[in-house]
Amino acid sequence: MHKYANPKKYKALSKYILTASLGLALALLGWGLYLALIASPPDYQQSETVRIMYIHVPAAWLSMFIYASMTVAAIVLTIWRHTLAGFYIRAAAPIGACFTAACLISGALWGQPTWGTWWVWDARLTSVLILFFLYLGAIALSNAYDNPDKGNQATAWLVIVGSVNLPIIKFSVDWWNTLHQPASLTSFSRMAAPGIHHDMLVPLLVMAGGFLCLYVVLVILRLDNEIAARKIHVLRLKAING
Repeated sequence: MHKYANPKKYKALSKYILTASLGLALALLGWGLYLALIASPPDYQQSETVRIMYIHVPAAWLSMFIYASMTVAAIVLTIWRHTLAGFYIRAAAPIGACFTAACLISGALWGQPTWGTWWVWDARLTSVLILFFLYLGAIALSNAYDNPDKGNQATAWLVIVGSVNLPIIKFSVDWWNTLHQPASLTSFSRMAAPGIHHDMLVPLLVMAGGFLCLYVVLVILRLDNEIAARKIHVLRLKAING
């Protein structure tokens, strides 16, 4: 896979991935919204407010997945100095911040009728809020340097250090007595016998697949912008020095 660290070879491959991901995103999100809003039943306790779950949970999954993928890219950049890994971090951070914001906002909308409050300093909620700030820090740090390479390297270290927050988010409901309910899908054994009815599980997984495909589309488009911006930066430096 090292050859795809070259931006030119990456762009040749990304065209096909972009087309396929866009088609899948439209199909899965359309199907998922139908299942979530129309076909799935209301919850016996939460009634219609349970439908917020179909946005909140996939957004929460994506917020962690994106940061984990940024951590992998940060390690690759730190060890092998692959330019594309730095581009990926810069491209993914704003998208991850948006998914994390969607998770926090939808969680507040869901929590108010369920818990009777918009926000509590619960371990899960607080650690996700920290994740949001880590995304914002990565965005700010990557743009704080005149030299993009130095900005990418500094951001990579921030992302690596911040990755310690991911297991805290994941296991916070198990480690502490929190208001947030435990996850219904925590392992392969839980997938075999999940704590959620299949009428709700299927829309949830379809929406999660749609969110993932949407992320792939967005990150490829942003990666293309980052590559183009780097080319412009190099041309300007040549013009100044030439």
